[in-house]
Amino acid sequence: MLRGGTPVTFPCFTPPGWGYSDRMKMLQEFKEFAVKGNVIDLAVGIIIGGAFGKIVTSMVNEILMPVIGLVMGKISFANLFVALDGKSYPSLDAAKAAGAAVIPYGLFINSVIDFVIVAFCLFMIIKAINQLKRKEEAAPAAPAEPPAEVKLLSEIRDLLKR
Repeated sequence: MLRGGTPVTFPCFTPPGWGYSDRMKMLQEFKEFAVKGNVIDLAVGIIIGGAFGKIVTSMVNEILMPVIGLVMGKISFANLFVALDGKSYPSLDAAKAAGAAVIPYGLFINSVIDFVIVAFCLFMIIKAINQLKRKEEAAPAAPAEPPAEVKLLSEIRDLLKR
């Protein structure tokens, strides 16, 4: 607010006809949305997903790719590249140091393997969740208890039968 209690307005951010109370209401709605459980769950999921991605990347780079490279004849996938200037370089780092334009397709292969592993893990998690949902849906629901009026009428009927 400016001196004298005049609210600060930004014409480019304020729709025509919106007053101060309308903006405050919108801010309150946003606050309610941001504090809902779903948004917080999403934030936690993103953070855990980022950490999981780092673990998978490390597993691919430090465990899987060396084994695959050894099986394929002692190839280091990190050093598989094509130098676009036509010259030959002993490693990707040497080509980059020389300023050569390169296509590091070995790093791309590592990234594809990362993606496949993460996608498979997500598939397994979603498959397990779907199985749990199916079990919950398949469980028969207990019959609903009749209302008090129906119980009372049934008791009266039973008494009249005697």
